[in-house]
Amino acid sequence: MNPTPTIIAPGSTIGIVGGGQLGRMLAVAAARLGYHCHIYAPDEAPPAAEVAAFFTRGAYDDEAALARFGAAVDVATYEFENIAAGPLSALADHAPLYPPRKALELGQDRFDEKRFVSSLGGRPAPFAAVSTRAELDLALAEIGAPAILKTRRFGYDGKGQARIMSPADADAAWASVKDAPCVLEGFIRFQSEFSILLCRSVEGEIVMWDAPRNVHVDGILDRSEVPAPLALAKTIAEAKALARKVADALGHVGVLTLEFFAGEDGAVFNEMAPRVHNSGHWTIEGAVTSQFENHIRAICGLPLGATDLVAPRVTMENLIGHEVEQWQAILADPAACLHLYGKREARPGRKMGHVTRLGEEARPA
Repeated sequence: MNPTPTIIAPGSTIGIVGGGQLGRMLAVAAARLGYHCHIYAPDEAPPAAEVAAFFTRGAYDDEAALARFGAAVDVATYEFENIAAGPLSALADHAPLYPPRKALELGQDRFDEKRFVSSLGGRPAPFAAVSTRAELDLALAEIGAPAILKTRRFGYDGKGQARIMSPADADAAWASVKDAPCVLEGFIRFQSEFSILLCRSVEGEIVMWDAPRNVHVDGILDRSEVPAPLALAKTIAEAKALARKVADALGHVGVLTLEFFAGEDGAVFNEMAPRVHNSGHWTIEGAVTSQFENHIRAICGLPLGATDLVAPRVTMENLIGHEVEQWQAILADPAACLHLYGKREARPGRKMGHVTRLGEEARPA
């Protein structure tokens, strides 16, 4: 039985743990609905703080500071999952925290999330837990090569990963992850990558956006295209059904993202993120209600907004590192919608902004 939501009315203060671009876009969406946002992050001048009403600088594991932060807000959320879940209990003692800690804890561990999704009928690539160099040899004997070794925790945008093309690569791969607990995943053949983004209310209502086809370069999302090709329709339907099961099983509140490969036999689960997601940035201009606004609506107990496309085709491209220097040319394009994140240093591999374009071309075959 789903609980009756507590309405957090406009004019209230929403706490956001994390100060990056996702927190920034959440704060902008919240301000449009009349909310104040209070950012909590360890950085001196995080991008999200520039567009928020309040900012507290504090460590993610400082329970006393998190408790004070919780007492200063009416509801709280987080913008990324690479934070310790335990200390957030101090915050949750003072303000409702969404998504629930269960979703955060699961999304932090690649092995646990694969086991969880498997228990609901999902199909990840073959996988095995690896905690020692000897266990890596055993896992390779079971799964075979090529394979990819990933740290169980704190890996994103291609970080914490090493490819193993043959058993001879095992020593170098293990050295690269520095003895961290890992999961070994077998390679699979796939046609495309796509993601399912949904938003779930406290009462259990779920809305979903069109699934974007995603293209990665060097482990980092390069672009998302909506709608995905018609050839993926059956696979996407399968993935949406699984995503709904995951959200309900977690009692999730807010946006939840599951990433998939379109394999030869259907949807192959890759990983999940209990939050708004880079592959959903296109929704700001491309959908009736963006992922950021619906996340705010969900955690505040408001009705969820429609997720329909506003154009026949939408593309989103990330601006990585020095690509951000193309901002003048992008602004000269009347079809381009530019978002810059206010980050001071354009480092290689760092997401500095994105650009969205609405098109009229027919859906790709």
